[in-house]
Amino acid sequence: MSKLFGFAGENDFCPGGPIYTNPKEQSLFLSLARPVDVYFPSRKRSRISAPFVFTEEKFEQKKQASIEVLPDECLFEIFRRLPGGDERSACACVSKRWLSLLSNICKDELCSQNKSGEKNTEVKSEVEDEEIEGDGYLSRSLEGEKATDIRLAAIAVGTASRGGLGKLFIRGSNSSRGVTKVGLRAIARGCPSLKVLSLWNLPSVGDEGLLEIANGCHLLEKLDLSQCHAITNKGLLAIAKSCPNLTDLVIESCSNIGNIGLQAVGQYCTNLKSISIKNCPAIGDQGISSLVSSASNVLTKVKLEALNVTDVSLAVVGHYGKAVTDLVLTSLPNVSERGFWVMGNGQGLQKLKSLTVKSCVGVTDTGLEAVGKGCPNLRQFCLHKCSFLSDSGLISFAKAAVSLESLQLEECHRITQFGIFGSLLNCSANVKAVSLVNCFGIKDLKLDLPELLSPCNSLRSLSIRNCPGFGDGSLALLGKLCPQLQNVELSGLQGVTDAGFLPVLENCEAGLVKVNLSGCVNLSDKVVSVMTEQHGWTLEMLNLDGCRRISDASLVAIAENCFLLSDLDVSKCALTDSGITAMARSNQLNLQVLSVSGCSMISDKSLPALVKLGQTLLGLNLQHCNAISCSAVDMLVERLWRCDILS
Repeated sequence: MSKLFGFAGENDFCPGGPIYTNPKEQSLFLSLARPVDVYFPSRKRSRISAPFVFTEEKFEQKKQASIEVLPDECLFEIFRRLPGGDERSACACVSKRWLSLLSNICKDELCSQNKSGEKNTEVKSEVEDEEIEGDGYLSRSLEGEKATDIRLAAIAVGTASRGGLGKLFIRGSNSSRGVTKVGLRAIARGCPSLKVLSLWNLPSVGDEGLLEIANGCHLLEKLDLSQCHAITNKGLLAIAKSCPNLTDLVIESCSNIGNIGLQAVGQYCTNLKSISIKNCPAIGDQGISSLVSSASNVLTKVKLEALNVTDVSLAVVGHYGKAVTDLVLTSLPNVSERGFWVMGNGQGLQKLKSLTVKSCVGVTDTGLEAVGKGCPNLRQFCLHKCSFLSDSGLISFAKAAVSLESLQLEECHRITQFGIFGSLLNCSANVKAVSLVNCFGIKDLKLDLPELLSPCNSLRSLSIRNCPGFGDGSLALLGKLCPQLQNVELSGLQGVTDAGFLPVLENCEAGLVKVNLSGCVNLSDKVVSVMTEQHGWTLEMLNLDGCRRISDASLVAIAENCFLLSDLDVSKCALTDSGITAMARSNQLNLQVLSVSGCSMISDKSLPALVKLGQTLLGLNLQHCNAISCSAVDMLVERLWRCDILS
């Protein structure tokens, strides 16, 4: 009977192959269905693998087998048994379906390869896996339209065999196929070595996505959440519980994260060192107080900006901030003078080294003096837009801050000449840098300093930018008061002339190293001549951008005296080809950066000189030099192949 149903070869009953998949199934021949008409072709071998069967319905042909017919469960089992990461990466390139399946395989779900192989092979495989997948030093960044779940899945699969993903930055999201919990799930399962995660402006990412990260990335150390409005306290709580190594946390414009989330971070993240919170309306005194008090022994950096906190938060920071070294307070409208006073008198900020206060109406003379007394190790202090601070408060602070090294004032319009000179006369012997930016209260008043007044010998850097009232009188006094200046920046001071700057040059004993006089339109060649003669042996950087009275004579003086000069900016000065040629004649000038942007009188005649100067140049700015032709620029680009040329 088996021979009757077991046809094979060219003598088969049906030359094209058996009609039924199992010819031994006798019931197939006893079917009660309506009669079937079967067409038997000639003895010539057919080109198809199965016969055509005609019925009253459409004829059918047997479909070829494909791996795609396997369900996801079977493919999942196959993929997790692949021998290595390269094979998984190759399979991920086949289709989105395969990529999705591979990205959902956790590391602990991968089957150990060659279980029945030799012991040496197993040991070698384990060592290779440990070396390849254990470190997590790779970084990936997705921005805008490139930020999709598919790309995240590809990153998860591709980085596993190439060192492991350590840092992931996602900025924005695809408008139609943005990042969701699916993409973060792929990262969580495929990248357990992830240590740094930054999520910016991802409206589709909520608590579920953050829960995936918490469950899969237990080594996470830094988390940055910005404009993720779908994330709430639940997601932050999961991170706090599952990521004990978290050291840095940034939360910005996350409207649904509140006090409960910060309380959880303070309770579970015992290694937290840095916290930055900005524009989160649901966060108040309760959250800040709980976090700072819980992490008082390890928290070193605190930044609070645009929050609805009151004096209570500053009081807690002043009392429990025992390890805080850097503190930034910005736009805290509900904090009054009392808050700063209590913070300074809390005696907890003994290790504070850097303090920045911006746009806080509570900064007054009394509060600032208390801060100076309560922070004995404060070295850097920056005040920005503090409209209620006066000269007396600044002088009192300078007296109290015995370790102060750097003082920066920006848009403090009640500060005048008296406050600046009073601070310099009363500050500690450690102050090294003073910066004034956009302080419109400073006027060039006539002041008489005592002859026996001790100078401020510690000051090395002086920066005054866009203070229109600052003129020759104030500058001449600073020159006498600060004889050890090395870095001077006088930017946008139209009231400064040769008469004000020459005393600075004459009284400077240490030798100027960096000088920025951009925008000082009333300075002339005389200043440059004296500066190069007296300080040419130390001068390394000189910026004369926009000094319209500077001519070729200044370039001649520079070429003769400034052998250490490496950076020169003479943009928009009254220079000609003769000045460039004079610099090229110097055999000891070693410029690395030269800018002559906007010098309309420099033409193609300077080409040979620029080529000679270009032997040491790394950067050359020829923008808006309309007299230099395009062919000349092309020749320079060809000859000066080491130099970046802007034209």
